[in-house]
Amino acid sequence: MGHHHGHDHSKDMPSSRLGWAFLLNFVFTIIEFIGGILTNSTAILADAVHDLGDSMSLGLAWVLNKLGNKEANHSFTYGYKRLNLVGAFINAVVLIAGSAWILATAIPRLWDPQMPVADGMIALAVLGIAVNGFAAYKLSKGKTLNERVINWHLLEDVLGWVAVLIVGVVLLFVDWPILDPILSIAFTLFILLNVFRNLWATLKLFVQASPDKKTYQAVADSLQELPNITSVHHLHFWSLDGESHVLTAHLVLSHNLDNHERCELKERIDSALAKYQLSHTTIELEHPDEICRDRTT
Repeated sequence: MGHHHGHDHSKDMPSSRLGWAFLLNFVFTIIEFIGGILTNSTAILADAVHDLGDSMSLGLAWVLNKLGNKEANHSFTYGYKRLNLVGAFINAVVLIAGSAWILATAIPRLWDPQMPVADGMIALAVLGIAVNGFAAYKLSKGKTLNERVINWHLLEDVLGWVAVLIVGVVLLFVDWPILDPILSIAFTLFILLNVFRNLWATLKLFVQASPDKKTYQAVADSLQELPNITSVHHLHFWSLDGESHVLTAHLVLSHNLDNHERCELKERIDSALAKYQLSHTTIELEHPDEICRDRTT
């Protein structure tokens, strides 16, 4: 039986990116509440509430990311990485709820549009694009599900502020306040589509679905092609957090191997699986006449 652990010392990078995004978003949320009151803009106040939800999600993701890097113990034998999935799920739910709030605020304004202070909208929009754009840029370098979901939070804010900027400029010249709710609805629906995709990916990992069908088949083929292996079964390929993958498999030997052949086979297994960068692998070697003890699973 072989067992392997992979270690990645760059895991602090997601935490650093999430920390910066949280700080920027929280500070700007306070500015946004003040700006919404001063401009008498219900759209900006609604977005401030949405940004408050984003800040809470970012803070939660930051904490969960730090917990996710803790070492494994007797209670959490794989470590805490799956907490990142919890964070990604909560963030997606919060974003969906926030988007529903925006839609609930914007749709009634289609029939009862209100003219906000255009100059104030433009000033806040420029600041909003700069702050949220920088935070989104920082998180765009991340590859975890947490960072992907939160990045959509920030991109939603950037697109929202672009809409506010466009409306603000237009309203300086024409009396078309209905543009505000129209643009808000459009970008919110666009973001929701992508959030649901990420939410589906998170739910699949929660139920331990294979993170990638092609990789699963490639791993199976790589093991099946090894010398002295007649068959591969009980091949399970799943992911802890969308990045750290786990593999278990039973390999049936063509004959009883001596110590030299067994060591050589284990080296070949390591070489065959190295390119997949698995965090945990457990391989069971079965003798030709051995009855698999997991035959009922």
